[in-house]
Amino acid sequence: MTRIAIIGGGPGGYEAALVAARLGAEVTIVDRDGIGGAAVLTDCVPSKTLIATADVMAAFENAPELGVRVGAGGPQRATGVDLARVNARVKALALKQSEDIAEGLAKAGVIVVRGTGRLADGGTAVEVITPGGALERIAADAVIVATGARPRELPSARPDGERILTWTQLYDLDELPEDLIVVGSGVTGVEFAGAYQALGSRVTLVSSRERVLPGEDEDAARVLEEVFQRRGMRVLSRSRAASVTRDGDHVTVTLEDGRTVRGTHCLMAVGSLPNTDDLGLAEAGVQTTSSGHIVVDRVSRTTAAGVYAAGDCTGLLLLASVAAMQGRIAVYHALGEAVWPINLKRVSSNIFTAPEIATVGRTSFNAESDDPKFDVVKLPLNTNPRAKMLGFHDGFVKLYARPGSGTILGGVIVSPRASELIHPIALAVDVHLTVDQVASVFTVYPSLSGSVAEAARRLHRDED
Repeated sequence: MTRIAIIGGGPGGYEAALVAARLGAEVTIVDRDGIGGAAVLTDCVPSKTLIATADVMAAFENAPELGVRVGAGGPQRATGVDLARVNARVKALALKQSEDIAEGLAKAGVIVVRGTGRLADGGTAVEVITPGGALERIAADAVIVATGARPRELPSARPDGERILTWTQLYDLDELPEDLIVVGSGVTGVEFAGAYQALGSRVTLVSSRERVLPGEDEDAARVLEEVFQRRGMRVLSRSRAASVTRDGDHVTVTLEDGRTVRGTHCLMAVGSLPNTDDLGLAEAGVQTTSSGHIVVDRVSRTTAAGVYAAGDCTGLLLLASVAAMQGRIAVYHALGEAVWPINLKRVSSNIFTAPEIATVGRTSFNAESDDPKFDVVKLPLNTNPRAKMLGFHDGFVKLYARPGSGTILGGVIVSPRASELIHPIALAVDVHLTVDQVASVFTVYPSLSGSVAEAARRLHRDED
């Protein structure tokens, strides 16, 4: 029986453990912060639960158009948000998800050791310091490091957990921020900016770049920024924060050009750092980058024999789904099973704003650099009959295809519940379907998914 030790109980760790146990290995997880890791306890699960409440509030925007009287009494009346109750639900759901995963691990026969782990004996063992201070040693034939990442903090803007916050500290707030300043316009920043605006906060979004979501599809980012501004958000582009200070119940964000922004709370969303300190990586021969991320290949191997890594600590693509796949691939390789190296061009991702932004495969950013020969069509969402019925005006479906063959290379969807609509495009990318194959599949009428088929039809090319 092969012994596998895993440091970290997040998606990369617990998914690897479940697969390894199913394949007959003896599996031990060393977990410090709670099964599920940041994804379940402080990141994905909590944030999307909060955003679910925000989505309900955002839906009232279209109420008058749909003939619904808001604030006129009766059960449809919107009375605001009880943030303490919202956050209590957020934390309860996160804890329940963690407990469910832990129960699944126990049923699979996985041993969970509470404590802080590090590599030992050149990566052939894991040393664990338990909460009580005892030292344990776990021998292993293969070790998987899946320690995740944490919010990046600026020396000039130290979080205090009350007024200056990281995204892990938001769920301890009992009252809705009156004036929230969000520093950072990447995925995390825009998700929370949009959510708190929908919940009722006045929001200022500080972006150091020309536009929000600088790493995403430009058309999608433009739509979202227009929606934010239409709803009353103040977006400060090309504005880099120099410092954040607190004065009683207020905070002041000082920009590098000398301007100041004053609010009641500030959320710092300026990236993350890998949890790779004090893991014994260098001693075991594991190479890291200048940012501290662990270098891995496409089957999750590090530069040390028998040591693998998965998840945010590798910096490959900071998604729970990618972490889980890296963990599973590591196990398959370690146990000598058939393995398919990870292919990021097949990864679908979603930004949980209103509207959502979902992408898969090659989009405008990587298609232009990797393969400039592609056809593209963008179909506005407001041409879709179902969207008209629901009062959805903002968004589009965009498809990329290879000329000649018509093979679908990727797509972008900007729409409510885009996360649910991206799947047919992801499937098309994964199995190399053509636009004609996608267009020939029946869709429900009326449906939002009908726009995917229509976009594919518009990419059809006659032989002449």
